[in-house]
Amino acid sequence: QVQLVESGGGLVQAGGSLRLSCAASGRTFSSYAMGWFRQAPGKEREFVAAIRWSGGSTYYADSVKGRSTISRGNAKNTVYLQMNSLKPEDTAVYYCNYGERLSIWASEYDYWGQGTQVTVSS
Repeated sequence: QVQLVESGGGLVQAGGSLRLSCAASGRTFSSYAMGWFRQAPGKEREFVAAIRWSGGSTYYADSVKGRSTISRGNAKNTVYLQMNSLKPEDTAVYYCNYGERLSIWASEYDYWGQGTQVTVSS
């Protein structure tokens, strides 16, 4: 089992920035990817960004590309999502996820965090 703990959500004005953090613990894979999805009220969960731990390859949704950066922390199994130029449409619960390979599909990830709320006011 892998446990994921997210932090860093909150309320921010449009144009502001937030950094989300996610730490994985437990029986982690030798090769894995970590990433973020988000879900707004009344909408389906959607892919935001992901990073392959070995090599550091990243992938972003078009909706956040150029405004967000996913990165690995110095501590193993820690990932960050730096979000800049936030818009009201970025408001959602953001979920950290963990799986054996980088993917834009939620079904490919084996473990999920509890979610952290991001609210962007206009």
